[in-house]
Amino acid sequence: MQDNNRKIGFIGLGIMGKAMALNLIKAGYELLILRSSKASSELEKVGAQVVDGYSALAGASDVLITMLPDSPDVEEVVYGTNGVLTGIKEGTLFIDMSTIAPAVSIKLSNALAERNVDALDAPVSGGQVGAEAATLSIMVGGSEAAFERALPIFEAMGKNIVHMGGMGAGQTAKACNQLIVGMTIQAVAEAFTLAKKAGVNQAKLREVLLGGFAQSRILDLHGNRIINRSFEPGFRLKLHRKDMNIVLQTGKALAVPLYGASQVAAHMDAAIAAGDGDLDHSALALLLEKLAGITD
Repeated sequence: MQDNNRKIGFIGLGIMGKAMALNLIKAGYELLILRSSKASSELEKVGAQVVDGYSALAGASDVLITMLPDSPDVEEVVYGTNGVLTGIKEGTLFIDMSTIAPAVSIKLSNALAERNVDALDAPVSGGQVGAEAATLSIMVGGSEAAFERALPIFEAMGKNIVHMGGMGAGQTAKACNQLIVGMTIQAVAEAFTLAKKAGVNQAKLREVLLGGFAQSRILDLHGNRIINRSFEPGFRLKLHRKDMNIVLQTGKALAVPLYGASQVAAHMDAAIAAGDGDLDHSALALLLEKLAGITD
């Protein structure tokens, strides 16, 4: 463990963030967290140090990690009153593992560079299961030197760790990931709804498709969720909709037409309006079944 990586501040202890923080403690890092976080008491019991406020947490950390829902959340933590910028020390490494807009990552990096702080954007894929098992896929943007410094930290949380390029490249890669995941869930949900309406057994459909060219991890895991009606959130539908907004904004900025992504985003809007936003994103199947007239 590098001496300048020993103390890690972690902001954002949600479903995935808490699991990631626990894995850092298991790897031997000194973890600093906010007293106001919901998981603070649980993590304090296993060795985390509790600190009051973003500024104090930043000032006490060698490395600062954020794992927050959206761009405005990260900006508030960094730029807000008594935010990270008011306390972070020269030489600290800032790693944002949230899924936010690439343009916001670049803006944050520039602001931190004025304080001689290196930054990385390092969004993750793998969901709650990957966070708990420390098998996350981590897509990293930033300098080579900052990436090399952070690599041991990433290795405590993930398995597939790739330096994608300069600042913002990690977020662009994550947008591509969320585009593919969203469209694949939509495809699986449509296929399963079609089979159910036709009277074809969904479990047998999943089994046979997993042995052919249509096989995918989403068909495996989310197909099983649809069959078992298990929609407790591994990743909430409303958060994936937020990510699809990043996808569409990025496509618009780069003049790339994203027809399929637009359709999936509209379907997500309808599912959220129907009250399914806090369910797992595989719950897209529920709205399709309603539209198809399936009532059981």
